[in-house]
Amino acid sequence: MVRTMKEKVVYWLTGSQTLYGADVLEHVAAHSEEMASYVSERMPVTVKYLTTCKSSDEVVAAIKKVNADDNCIGIITWCHTFSPAKMWIKGLKMLQKPMCHFATQYNEKLPYDTIDMDFMNENQAAHGDREFGYIVARLRMDNKVIAGYYKDEKTLKRLASWCKVAAGVTFSETVKVCRFSDNMRDVAVTEGDKIDAHIGLGWQVDYYPVGDLVEYIEQVTEEEIDAQMAEYAEKYTMATDRIEVVREQAKYEIAMDKFCKEKGGYIGIVDHFGSLHGLNQLPGLAIQDLQSKGYGFGAEGDWKVAALGAVMQYMAGQQKTGLMEDYTYDMADGLCLGAHMLEVSPQFAGSKPEIQVHPLGIGGKSDPARLVFEGIEAPEAIAVSMVDMGNRMRLIVQKIELVKYPHKMPKLPVAGLMWKYQPDFTTGIEAWIYAGGAHHTVVSAAVTFEEMVDLANAWGLEVVTIDENTKIEEFKRSLIVADSLYAKA
Repeated sequence: MVRTMKEKVVYWLTGSQTLYGADVLEHVAAHSEEMASYVSERMPVTVKYLTTCKSSDEVVAAIKKVNADDNCIGIITWCHTFSPAKMWIKGLKMLQKPMCHFATQYNEKLPYDTIDMDFMNENQAAHGDREFGYIVARLRMDNKVIAGYYKDEKTLKRLASWCKVAAGVTFSETVKVCRFSDNMRDVAVTEGDKIDAHIGLGWQVDYYPVGDLVEYIEQVTEEEIDAQMAEYAEKYTMATDRIEVVREQAKYEIAMDKFCKEKGGYIGIVDHFGSLHGLNQLPGLAIQDLQSKGYGFGAEGDWKVAALGAVMQYMAGQQKTGLMEDYTYDMADGLCLGAHMLEVSPQFAGSKPEIQVHPLGIGGKSDPARLVFEGIEAPEAIAVSMVDMGNRMRLIVQKIELVKYPHKMPKLPVAGLMWKYQPDFTTGIEAWIYAGGAHHTVVSAAVTFEEMVDLANAWGLEVVTIDENTKIEEFKRSLIVADSLYAKA
């Protein structure tokens, strides 16, 4: 289920006017085509120059084309010359895709010895940027502003990140989560308004009795299981002689994959260890391997983390991203051990995972097979949580550092990650708790902090950030201000 973004299109719209004559407009179009082509080669998506807008009617026509193109995920706007911004109003009010205002220009340096008014009139992005920026601010639009030369590596990296976010916003509109259970009884943070999420984020969350899945499981053939076992053998080390237990997980994986595809293209899965009627094991290896293929997963009925995980996996290119849970601390060394009962994605494996079978002291089922490994190290990673605050969704994004296990844990038969909180152990924990952050998260070492903030902004969500600059009293005040603002809204 490998997904690529390259077939997705971001259209490049240039702003200008007829004041400077036909020759200048020819240069504007040629420069725009050249710049869009250069940028496209370095983006995860395809960037295409669409047109140079010189009037309100031309802006409206361009935006209509953008909105109608199912492969289009957003637009890059650039003001080569001075582009009177009143002409953008009607079109921008119609825009239904993410927008990045690229504050760049065709020339990197000024030609100091030869610069004249002809050059100034043709190359006045600094002028055009401010006019365009004003009208976007006046319209109260969410947009991303990136300033820098279009060939600069740092600038291109930021633009590529925005393209990933734009693709994530579009992908979010297609996310469907299949729930084989309700929320774990008496647990609060996994609850949430599914209708609000469908309206605001595009997430469709549907419930199916686990018995419907059991019917699919009973139809899985031995030949299909053999093929899945061969896939396991190629990717993982078989560290158990209880092969029938592993084959049972293979059967679950095949059935869940078929169910999700045949029932309408579900990309998120939710189960619960307390709702396994008709299953002999809690799905462990099955869920882990499905996550490696791009599925989002939520435990104990947590549909929000399943949907969020699917979106972040898409943005990450199915790398180093998946369900995680803050489990227990090493307070002496300021570390958190993250894991889950069975379902940590092998995308986090620091070495080849082992398939093992061990008892599970919860759920009342037989011993399940699972992947066991120590997690990767990553100096820059994030933990992300989405919680329902009653009158809005809140996205909490924290910087963390994934580190090596300081000691072996031979009696802990699960996969896991170890991390340090930003800005430090105590502040990181306290800020997370003050914000109402959940125990289920999506951790990623492939999606960046800035990308998740941009994604939250594009979604129109409240975003709470915890990073190296977080100070508790300031953080608490920001939460109070947010509650006040949303209460008035």
